[in-house]
Amino acid sequence: MADPAFGTSLLPSGIAQAQDAAPKWRHGLSLFGELKYPADFKRFDYVNPDAPKGGAARQIALGTFDNFNLAVAGVKGNIAGAVGYLYETLMTPSQDEVGTEYGLLAEAAMHPDDFSFVTYRLRAEAKWNDGKPVTPEDVIFSFDSLKKYSPRYASYYRHVTKAEKVGDRDIRFSFDAPGNRELPTIVGELMIMPKHWWEGTDDQGRKRDISATTLEKPLGSGAYRIKEFVAGRSIVLERVKDYWGAKLPTQIGTNNFDELRFEYFRDNTVALEAFKADQADWIMENSAKQWATAYDFPAVTDKRVVKEEFPVNDSGRMQAFVLNTRREMFRDPRVRRAFNYAFDFEEMNKQLFYGQYKRINSFFEGTELASSGLPQGQELEFLETVRDKVPAELFTQPYTNPVGGNPEAVRTNLREAMKLLKEAGFDIKDRKLVDTAGKPVAVEILVQDPSSERIALFYKPSLERIGAAVSIRIVDDAQYQNRIRAFDFDIITDLWGESLSPGNEQREYWGSQAADTPGSRNTIGIKNPAVDALIDKVIYAKDRASLVAATRALDRVLLWNFYVVPQFTYGFMRYARWDRFNHAPLPKYARSGLPALWWYDADKAAAIGKRS
Repeated sequence: MADPAFGTSLLPSGIAQAQDAAPKWRHGLSLFGELKYPADFKRFDYVNPDAPKGGAARQIALGTFDNFNLAVAGVKGNIAGAVGYLYETLMTPSQDEVGTEYGLLAEAAMHPDDFSFVTYRLRAEAKWNDGKPVTPEDVIFSFDSLKKYSPRYASYYRHVTKAEKVGDRDIRFSFDAPGNRELPTIVGELMIMPKHWWEGTDDQGRKRDISATTLEKPLGSGAYRIKEFVAGRSIVLERVKDYWGAKLPTQIGTNNFDELRFEYFRDNTVALEAFKADQADWIMENSAKQWATAYDFPAVTDKRVVKEEFPVNDSGRMQAFVLNTRREMFRDPRVRRAFNYAFDFEEMNKQLFYGQYKRINSFFEGTELASSGLPQGQELEFLETVRDKVPAELFTQPYTNPVGGNPEAVRTNLREAMKLLKEAGFDIKDRKLVDTAGKPVAVEILVQDPSSERIALFYKPSLERIGAAVSIRIVDDAQYQNRIRAFDFDIITDLWGESLSPGNEQREYWGSQAADTPGSRNTIGIKNPAVDALIDKVIYAKDRASLVAATRALDRVLLWNFYVVPQFTYGFMRYARWDRFNHAPLPKYARSGLPALWWYDADKAAAIGKRS
């Protein structure tokens, strides 16, 4: 009998009923819980099925790009974010459920109760934008290429050992062991690329190379394709008029704009000026200072521009100064903890952020997965299995960040920082912090944009007060990415987004194997057997309660090793937009829903005047 956690096994039309003992075809998959939508659902509840099609959405992108090849994203060149609109996945998520997805390129999936494999069946009508069908060979080619050339995909799909064709439209993915509940679902997230296109030649007769960057317009199966672009500066996507999936239940009411235009800017300050001049339709604002002070221009006053905050309910985050443990001085947790004591978040929040932020206290901040208080229940049971490999304090003390904000508290924190440094063998000579070999301590904070530089500049004097020589280096996007891929830095700011159902990506974030993989997300360089063991507990959790307990245990061990200096968070996304658009009531996990769930409103556009 199929696992009831995946809901009722309703069969799409045309698929034969399997025997009771065999896996059942499913129109959707859910990690823990029932599916909301039945097999014959017509659309998601949160879309407007009558949303008008038309208009253009002009969007801001930061940085630059020189690559359209998804397979080498994060390894070679700078991938254009718009590429994500060109390709499709086997399944697509529902935005009013947690950890749930429904068929897109695939019409159904099946897996046994022990999760030892999953088989996906492609839709017969699924086509590339050149009219050719999407085939199992495309899926296998995509899986093999992404695992081979992308460290992130290699880590994410580490436990998926093989993809093979087992029917005219069926692909079976085999796993290295049973029991990993997440694997069938994350296979559904695989971006599918066209084998026949990549193995063909371009307009000049040159053979394409899936292992190299390219600025040739790629072939996709999605609702948009590239119309035109200027390398590094702009991309225009056009809606595919005969898009094969337009009437799918998962696609009804979405993809409403005829064009999606992306303009690239080097920094957010310049982007804001372009938005004010009506050169872009909306802007996401990450700066508390700018949100508080920079949106006082006439279009806001007369309500032609709308400011709105959207709650973030679909994920958590850790944003922090990363102390590269590959560097000798940061291998000692006491040194890393001392750097946290030197960070006066409260004063920074007051001076730079108008008191809008709160300090991050968890690697899963903003979710029920965040640890707090003392471990108990199943979380404590998980921690007991690694008791000899973790700091003893985590069993007896709740994790807290140092609190500053006034001169007395700051002095107390700096004294504690110096105490920790002395315990680690560091000392002060001639007003300079020296390491165990007597060498002066000098660290570089690497940044890539003015907003990050501003935060680093605030942190710098505090580190200098404990005797460290601190330099701040701002580099362009390409150089920054190259140095991060090679882990060539002392301190950076990094951010890890966390889903509400964490799993295999945790190996990429914190796993020992990823620490030595260039381009991986383990920028910290963590190699910790306790962390590896608890990641396994997360991945192989059999129910939601076990997942939550295992994640809290993992969180607690990460915190008590002081791998980072946690920064700050805000539970909303800030957007300003020219009032030319509309949307249905947004689902809980959609954030802003831009642009997929919105549409161009001609009446609103006429009321505020023509675009510049």
